[in-house]
This record gives sequence, structure tokens and C-alpha cells, in this order.
Amino acid sequence: MNIDWAALGQVFGVSLLATVALVGVFTLGIVGGSARKADGGVSAPARVGAYAAYALCAAAVAYGIYIIAA
Repeated sequence: MNIDWAALGQVFGVSLLATVALVGVFTLGIVGGSARKADGGVSAPARVGAYAAYALCAAAVAYGIYIIAA
């Protein structure tokens, strides 16, 4: 049995980077959705940014499922 350590390292690096990026984007969505103005409401740009972050997360998950199923 021969292990290609370079390929394994690449898979590990890409997986780590993708995980950190996806968690970061989701966190931005949470922060944007919970940002409050002085009157207690959520500002429109923050809400749009939060929805965009959630959409990006959903797209990344859907793409991952597509790659696994293909």
C-alpha cells in the first residue's frame, strides 16, 4: 500500500480552508442578521448581507452534495 502524502496534504488543506471559509461566512450572516439599529430594527443592508451570506452557505452545501452524488 502506497500513500500519496502530497495528495493527502492537498485534500487536508483544501478541506480546512473550505471549512473555515464556510463557518466564517455563516458567522457573518449571523452577525449581519443580529445587527440592531438604535430603534431596535435590523438595517436593510445588514439584512441583505445576512441573506447573501446564508445563500452562499446553502450554495456551498448544495454543491458539496452534488459533488458527492455525481
